[in-house]
This record gives sequence, structure tokens and C-alpha cells, in this order.
Amino acid sequence: MAKVLFIVSGASYWVVKDGSRYATGYWAEEFANPYRILTDAGHQVVVATPNGVIPTVDMMSLRPQMAGGIDGALRLESIIREAEALRRPLQLSDVRLEDFDAVYLPGGHGPMADLAFDADCGRLLTRQLASGNPLFIVCHAPASILSTRIQGESPFAGYRLTCFTDEEEEAVGVAAFAPWLLETDLREKIGVDFSRGPIWEPYMVEDRNLTTGQNPASAAVLGNRMVEILKGT
Repeated sequence: MAKVLFIVSGASYWVVKDGSRYATGYWAEEFANPYRILTDAGHQVVVATPNGVIPTVDMMSLRPQMAGGIDGALRLESIIREAEALRRPLQLSDVRLEDFDAVYLPGGHGPMADLAFDADCGRLLTRQLASGNPLFIVCHAPASILSTRIQGESPFAGYRLTCFTDEEEEAVGVAAFAPWLLETDLREKIGVDFSRGPIWEPYMVEDRNLTTGQNPASAAVLGNRMVEILKGT
């Protein structure tokens, strides 16, 4: 049995261009699908958040139209309700990476509000990347990579990766009021080798020990890949 650390946003809102608060959190599908895949395979999931706050699910992600229908929404709700790890998160500052076999970050706009600027998150991602142990990041969670910069330089520079694209942000209507766009900032501020697939389609990129997914539909793909990599642990 492996032990997997889920680094989850603790944000419940994102301050947008006009200074108003846009309700957010973690995206249900991106937590629930990998969580269920891993736990069904016998692995343990531990959640950590900034300051150990109990994470907030983005309620939009539980709407039937966002979850593949009513049955899909009820399934996600059930998984989240049963996930005890969400109710007792560690503080990021207390995490010992040597206690875990892999690290995973789900998205939602939450990471753009907190993990992108969190020093503890940046330290953990830098150490996990350097360790060679598996690091999985999906959708908006690559915003956390921005926190790895020291004097403008990041160890993720030159890595091939993907994230929620600017085109997808425009398609959901958020780009117009977003204070910054994830794909653009990863290209310009980190210097990543960006790769993408068609919008809304599952798309996964692997580069050394870093595996990234483009959008919510990619979360289950990453979950299954984690199980493959963790076999034998």
C-alpha cells in the first residue's frame, strides 16, 4: 500500500479584476476521481492545505451540468462526503515528504488564490521534483508552480507540461475577469515547454517525474497513471 499526499487549496474565493470575490475552492471531479481510484486500489490518501484549513469544494463543480448529469453529481458528492481525509488535513508547513510515495494536486480556481503564492507549497514542490518521486498536478493546480520561484527562477523551467488552457478559460467565461491567466503565466514567468490537447478532452503530459493534466476530464487519467506507477510500493 502506498501513501499519497493530496495538496489541496484552502481558498473559498478568488479576488478578481474588479476587486470582487469569485466563489471557488477545489474542483470536485479532480479530487473525487483520483481519490476513489487510489483508495479502491488499496492506497492511503492524506490531505494537506495551507494552515490546515478544511478545504471548500467549488459548488459549481457539483452542478449536474458540470458533473455529467444528476447521477454523476451524486456520485461526486458521495465520494467527498465519505472522504475523511478532507476533514482532518495536515498543515502544509508540517508535511514530511519522506512519509509519502507520491504527491497530487487537484485544481479548481482555488490554487490561483492561494497555492500560487504559498511558500510552503513552493518548498514542497521543489523538493518533490528534485527527489525524483512522482508528482501529479491537474487543471488549475499548476498555478502552484509559480510559488517555486526564487528571485524569478523556478526548477520547473523547461519542463514539458500542460494545464487548463487560456482557450478553456475563455470558453467558460472567466478569462474576461480573471486577474491573470494560468497558461500565459506558466509560459512567461516559469518558462515551461507548454503542451495541450483539444479543449475539454482528457490530456496528460509526462516529463521525468512530473505528470500534468489539462482539465477536469484529465483527473481520472492521472489517477489511473498514479496507480500504475505505485504498483509494488
